[in-house]
Amino acid sequence: MERDLAQLNVALNSVKVLRSNVRSVFESVGNGLRADHGDDGKENKYIIELQELLTTVNNNLRDVENAVASLTPPPGAFSLGNTTYLAQETTQERQALYGQLVNSYKWTDKIREYSALAGNILQTNSFNKTYKTLSTTKRRKTQTSNHNVSPEVIENLITGIDRLFPDVTITTNRPFVPNPVVQASLGRVLKSIIGFKGLMIEWVVVKAHAEASDQWSDSRYKVFQKVTENCHAAMCHFHSPMMPDLAVRSFMHWFHSYNTLFSAPCKRCGNHIHNNLPATWRDLRTLEPYHEECK
Repeated sequence: MERDLAQLNVALNSVKVLRSNVRSVFESVGNGLRADHGDDGKENKYIIELQELLTTVNNNLRDVENAVASLTPPPGAFSLGNTTYLAQETTQERQALYGQLVNSYKWTDKIREYSALAGNILQTNSFNKTYKTLSTTKRRKTQTSNHNVSPEVIENLITGIDRLFPDVTITTNRPFVPNPVVQASLGRVLKSIIGFKGLMIEWVVVKAHAEASDQWSDSRYKVFQKVTENCHAAMCHFHSPMMPDLAVRSFMHWFHSYNTLFSAPCKRCGNHIHNNLPATWRDLRTLEPYHEECK
């Protein structure tokens, strides 16, 4: 048993070395001729370097083949427990259960791994800050978290935004009480699904009016995918834990400028269409439209 584990360890290390050297080959090809190759005969130096890397990869591949050949094949099929009975189902719908079960296990393992990494990162970063004035060392009163607010406060904020922009149609539902999901429509141009976490915007998806109004799928149109990416950037730009209501109003004021998405030309090149797309970026200060390549 120990011998089999040692051989398996050797095979895995051989694969690791092979992958590392293959990555070096792709990096060399991607970088091309470099300054350290000099001016005289730099093409020949680059070719010699690439040949050496490929020879190393060839030797590593031979080591992997030898290591795999030395492994002892399993005596029989692996025991899968009661899940083996899933393959005996006669209905086509139930035959696919085993594949879904395997995917769910993989997904659970990834969640466990990412959760452990996130926990380590949060432990090393303290979020407790002591605010001091110039004249005293007394701590300020702890402020209420922007996530833990009453539904009435959030509703008043949304109502104020609705009054601030009469040409924006806003509808609200609360699938995750008390945090609302707001659908804001800019006339016939587009609609957005905005998820709130207390007084803070947590997620934004922009879609066409004909698409489904769900928060979990992206638009199938490239133009609205670009607008969604820009909304995420603006959401981070306007984020303000000290003044969350102002941050939301500033974001909505910026978002309102997209009512000219298909009619306003680019401020830099003056064209309406570039690379088959309109000006999908709005300046965060001036709200002027720009193409992605022109901003």
